[in-house]
Amino acid sequence: MTDKDLVSQQEARDAVDAAHLAFLELSRFDQTRIDEICEAMAQAALREAMRLGQLAHDETGFGIAEDKHEKNRFAAEDVWNYFRDLRTVGVVKEDQNVVEIAAPRGVVAAIVPSTNPTSTAIFKIIIAIKSRNSIVLSPHPSAARCIAETTKVMKSAALEAGLPEGAVRCLETSTIQGTEALMKHGKTAVILATGGIGLVRAAYSSGKPAFGVGPGNVPVYVEASADLGKAAADILTGTCFDNGTICASEQSVVVDSSVAADLRSEFESRGGYFLSSEEAEKVAQVLLTPKRTLNAGIVGKSAAYIAELSGISIPSGTRCLLADCAGVGRDYPWSIEKLSPTLAYFVVDGVKEAAARCDEILRFGGMGHTAGMHTRDRAAAIRYGEQMPASRVVINSPTTHGAIGFSTALPPSMTLGCGSWGGNVTSDNVSPHHLLDIKRVAFETRPVTTAAPVRSEARRLVRTAPSRPSVGRNEIASIVDEFLQKKLNERPVAETPVRETMPEPPKPAVVHPVSEQTAPNGSRSAPLDFVSEDDVKDALSRGAKIYVNAKTIITPAARDLGEQHEIFARV
Repeated sequence: MTDKDLVSQQEARDAVDAAHLAFLELSRFDQTRIDEICEAMAQAALREAMRLGQLAHDETGFGIAEDKHEKNRFAAEDVWNYFRDLRTVGVVKEDQNVVEIAAPRGVVAAIVPSTNPTSTAIFKIIIAIKSRNSIVLSPHPSAARCIAETTKVMKSAALEAGLPEGAVRCLETSTIQGTEALMKHGKTAVILATGGIGLVRAAYSSGKPAFGVGPGNVPVYVEASADLGKAAADILTGTCFDNGTICASEQSVVVDSSVAADLRSEFESRGGYFLSSEEAEKVAQVLLTPKRTLNAGIVGKSAAYIAELSGISIPSGTRCLLADCAGVGRDYPWSIEKLSPTLAYFVVDGVKEAAARCDEILRFGGMGHTAGMHTRDRAAAIRYGEQMPASRVVINSPTTHGAIGFSTALPPSMTLGCGSWGGNVTSDNVSPHHLLDIKRVAFETRPVTTAAPVRSEARRLVRTAPSRPSVGRNEIASIVDEFLQKKLNERPVAETPVRETMPEPPKPAVVHPVSEQTAPNGSRSAPLDFVSEDDVKDALSRGAKIYVNAKTIITPAARDLGEQHEIFARV
């Protein structure tokens, strides 16, 4: 490894350690305080949304600065407004039988991509703090500066509102080794991974809970009953927004043969340009690398840029390049996820063939992500959705905007799960809900009757005892003492006096302050029988040691915190 790799690894370790200490404080905040901090961060990001969008465009070369501004606004305003009233502290749901209590997870490791760097950073910081977690961001190397600036803007506002120092961190030295150290750190609680397939697989193999997202390669089916003008406008809006850098953007159009020619005209009237077979072949050569993978050099670039790179001429004002495509797979470059304003065009005969083609496109490179359909037939839309291996099926709207919850009622999110189809743990739009553990206090709803062992001298019918008033601890202790004393008095006296000592009833373990842990010989403190996380926190606050031995039971949380601060002393 290089010196940079080593520096990055150490920076990741230090960042997680600091974030964990901040989490211990943040986890005790009430709902009002958490919401005030999130409000301050959201407002700061909203004020700087345009500048941060321009920074992202200038640094990465991807997309359109104005569209990146809108994505930043969406993450700072729409996402926060949607989750503003969500309870994430204490009791979050309650009925007569079950009470749900929210608990934060800990340190969130957030991997941020280069395609949507600032908007993803805004989103992940807000949902992490809203759920009382601290967060460490690992930026893509080609977007490190704009992600760091986004973090700085939000952190500054949060600190003024009372956020603990260290609760929001961004790695300055970005390497693969540093990202791996971040994900595998013992105090990292959960991973939010947005990026390439390799990165997502690394997140899932880290041994930590992880929310990863896969590629899109979104097909959209235009059924014969659709409003063709709106369908063409929506599809171009989706695939051209920020030059196609959102993974939910349309990548292929599948259209019924009965309306294919009319839809083609609608595209052409709105800035779509259909390539000849020769032009399509030239563009195909720049879409892929020699290894048949997507060429990163065309990602987020305009139609004019891609045309010039391919050596073809297109009309002025062209927004999107379209090409007729005969099949799906490695031999058909137009069928891949292109993340640019380029669309494959498939003509089919009927719903059955359309669904089969869309399924084929998703299986080639977008399993579990998103599919779209334009139709006036609601029942047909539902049948189509039943057949798609996709977590989101967007109807009569741009899939780019529909999938993230901008133009639909889906929860607004910049991290879209792909479910088991895509090897992901969830098919949801990721939100603060996914960064919470929910404890459930469950009261008995059906009494359980257990028959006592039957004795020959006393056979009795066992019935459910009527409910009785609860008995306090002191009353129980008094009853036990009285019973034992009675038994002792009933014992016959032996002819030869025998000295006996009755064992005392077991008493609950008592954890004394460390200063009182004195061994019988007075030489050193006696070990505790049990140590919880609260015991460690108490000792930390007093600058004391906790004495343990091989028999001491230490909870995992207590062990992690105690070992971190070297608070345990073995006796």
